[in-house]
Amino acid sequence: MIITKTLENGVRVIVKQMEGLLSVTMGVLVGTGAAYETDEEDGLSHFLEHMQFKGTPRHTAFELSDAFDALGAQVNAFTGKDMTCYYTKSTSDHAAEAFALLSELFLEASFPEEEIDREKGVVIEEINMDEDSPEDLCLDLLSRAAFGNAGYGRNILGPIKNVEGFTRDMLNDYKRRRYCPQNIVVSFAGNIETSQAVELAEKYFGGMECCDFQPLQPVLNFKYDNLFRKKPIEQAHFAFSFPTVERDHPAAFATQIMNYILGGGMSSRLFKRVREEMGLAYSVYSYTTHYNETGMLSVYAAVNPLKAESAADAVVAVIEDLKRGGVTEEEFLRGREQMKSSNIFSQENTPSQMLLYGKQMLYKNEVFDFEKRMAEVAALTREDIMAALELNFDFSKVSVSSVGNLEKQIIFKA
Repeated sequence: MIITKTLENGVRVIVKQMEGLLSVTMGVLVGTGAAYETDEEDGLSHFLEHMQFKGTPRHTAFELSDAFDALGAQVNAFTGKDMTCYYTKSTSDHAAEAFALLSELFLEASFPEEEIDREKGVVIEEINMDEDSPEDLCLDLLSRAAFGNAGYGRNILGPIKNVEGFTRDMLNDYKRRRYCPQNIVVSFAGNIETSQAVELAEKYFGGMECCDFQPLQPVLNFKYDNLFRKKPIEQAHFAFSFPTVERDHPAAFATQIMNYILGGGMSSRLFKRVREEMGLAYSVYSYTTHYNETGMLSVYAAVNPLKAESAADAVVAVIEDLKRGGVTEEEFLRGREQMKSSNIFSQENTPSQMLLYGKQMLYKNEVFDFEKRMAEVAALTREDIMAALELNFDFSKVSVSSVGNLEKQIIFKA
């Protein structure tokens, strides 16, 4: 059973009751993230997410985490380019207590000065860790190569200089402007009575004060750049990105199936050719990222530095062969089944369902329709995938990033 309700202050609530389970995942989604930040705010969405856990007038940070543990509940959060999410998973009999704690840390966070100073060190170490993870660094550089230093090009963590300068006033001001009822969705998925879920949402979120929320549009400034970071590490990491369709585009599903065929698994062309046949990479894959306004279709590989150019040429050859020859019927059917199964598997996972239904409500203000999604996927044909090929892989609009002990940056030669 799925029910929705919009509270008087504008907070949207969606509940998917999943009988037969013993747990429930409850989340609070906010339509804000790195893509909506100014240069001065760069990294603030993520830092605020951290600070939400650092105490309220009623409980210290430790007391909050201890209370969740006492319930056997899990609690976490994450910041993305266009969304921030706070969530807890608990057994069904502790749903009310876990949601009360989640609501407290979300609504009543007090941002103690000593915790701000301490957490700056934590986030700076997270930034350093990202610098020491060449795959993460390569993909962060790829976003910047595609979109520049603003909008979807921001790397979520922000620069150290910004983090060092964040203040309590900045946190409160940002939260006041972005964490508005009209920009919040409360999502439940699991074994919880719909009436109980709505009552909980009303009890804790119904009292949020309305504010003059101003929807923002991310800065879109395509760069199609080539960025390189030299590092004394054993492997070379490179990635290519092409602009692709936005999340609501009619060809979005066909593009995703095309991605399965290109580099979405062990039967994909990239895996078979670059890894299995040529032995050039241990890790090679492709993925799609869809936003409201645009999207990215990206390829990543980690290789021996001495073989980096050969591996890049091999990736290009696979893409060109796909564009030239199209997909076979067998590849199409296999890709479509992969997409079907990923949708079905997610139906059995309460965190996935909380996020899926919450995001659909947050981005599109509608209820995710599983049956419609499955029918749309089943209706796709090989010709749809062939048509999607024409919308992707524009070699004049390629963005490139590379990280490693290379003499020069990887050059994408189409």
